[in-house]
Amino acid sequence: MNLDSQPDDDQAVYVISIAAELSGMHPQTLRQYDRIGLVSPGRASGRGRRYSLRDIASLRNIQRLVGDGINLAGIKRIMELESAVANMALEVAILRTEVDALIAANPTKAIAKRSGQSVMIYKEE
Repeated sequence: MNLDSQPDDDQAVYVISIAAELSGMHPQTLRQYDRIGLVSPGRASGRGRRYSLRDIASLRNIQRLVGDGINLAGIKRIMELESAVANMALEVAILRTEVDALIAANPTKAIAKRSGQSVMIYKEE
């Protein structure tokens, strides 16, 4: 835990009944989501599920997507893709920092320094 005794987002501290209450779902629904891999809570020594704040946020997101009419297989795929995009964004940020440091260290070899972070998105019509 951190200094003010609040659990961090990834610390699995909430038992299933509390996680169900915080997410607005039935405990059996949480068990089902665990079985199909939508949410993977931590485990206590007695194998009881322990949910983190991040797990509870995921459960709320799942609940929102179900409300939008998306089935569980679709939700699982959406969550996988969102995770992949977040991981790639982190990797791009790291690579940009490294490239900028290389350009700064070798200005005579630099072709052109990046100007901003504009992204062009083309939509097919």
